[in-house]
Amino acid sequence: MKLANRISHITGGGSDGWDVFYRAKQMIADGIPVLELTQGEHDIRTDPVILDAMHAAAKAGATGYSPVQGDPALRAAVAARIEAATGVPTTPANIQITPGGQAGLFAAHHAVCDEGDTALYVDPYYATYPGTLRAVGAIPRPIMTRSADDFRPQAADLNTAAAGAKSLLINTPNNPTGVIYDATTLDRIAQTCVDHDLWLISDEVYDTQVWQGTHISPRSLPGMAERTLVVGSMSKSHAMTGSRVGWICGPEEAISKIFDLANTTTYGVASFVQEAALFALNQGKPLEEQVAAPFRRRRQITLDAMEGQNVVRPIPAEGAMYVMLDIRATGLTGEGFANALLDAHHIAVMPGESFGEAAAGHIRVAMTVDDDAYAEALETLVEFAQTLATG
Repeated sequence: MKLANRISHITGGGSDGWDVFYRAKQMIADGIPVLELTQGEHDIRTDPVILDAMHAAAKAGATGYSPVQGDPALRAAVAARIEAATGVPTTPANIQITPGGQAGLFAAHHAVCDEGDTALYVDPYYATYPGTLRAVGAIPRPIMTRSADDFRPQAADLNTAAAGAKSLLINTPNNPTGVIYDATTLDRIAQTCVDHDLWLISDEVYDTQVWQGTHISPRSLPGMAERTLVVGSMSKSHAMTGSRVGWICGPEEAISKIFDLANTTTYGVASFVQEAALFALNQGKPLEEQVAAPFRRRRQITLDAMEGQNVVRPIPAEGAMYVMLDIRATGLTGEGFANALLDAHHIAVMPGESFGEAAAGHIRVAMTVDDDAYAEALETLVEFAQTLATG
């Protein structure tokens, strides 16, 4: 029996980009110690006060069916948070609660793309993006960026790619590059969307991890609220990656149709998880800053480790829990360098090629181990790169 093309071609017939990650995991399973700097997983887990709230909610009976669109109190809290951050009037009618940001990306594209529509995304990209677009029946089309531009999309590239497209997916603060799109970049993105009548899907799951500059949600730009779907999540902001709770914020009509989709797919998020998310949001900025603090420290550790040499060049680490490093001076590809580093020193990083053609010759480092181990790993990485560069 033949499976549907939509599910058979999610990976595009090639690797899913996680080969080095899988190899590192196998080494660990075989008893070989590996320092993991691959996955965006907090080394400090969900705060016990959030887990206590989740446990109390479950014990109190919040274990039955939940409202498919999301708990009204949680939707109200998310709406208030977004309105406070953007200045755009936002109500619970603009919010759909989803099982994490990934489910939000899938539902958002289902809402705006018919089968065969062209859906744009920026290269480098988070590894699931092309597969998400294929999974809804859309045709993925990358917008290429360049290391010399700090991987910010340029106007000419946006306009060339946008012809005949239906949607554009962006991510700021950005995974994998750590770059935050500034006002100029977002203005050119917004103009492209208006000129070509595109839906904009804005992945903002790292909005609390801002180290330099300012995060601007494109929904706040003139004329963009009616054509923008914002995807958010508790995963990165509150270290609730396994709890699977996020949201889509958008125009009321779009949200009402996304509710119809949720009614036939996920059928809601566990009530005790939603109550824990509401509790976490109600703790305000102090808890968000506590979760973000280790990555702010490690970003500075990264910059310090890069001083005094020119073999490894950091892309501006302005936000998110990653740093992207240009290692082309070693003469290796990102994949070649990542595998060689894993073999020689048992340090696992992600090749830039896992995130698209634009990041070839780069690696992504997740700042997800304790400060001392992280600083030692970076020192080893730089010394290894210098050895390769000198032959």
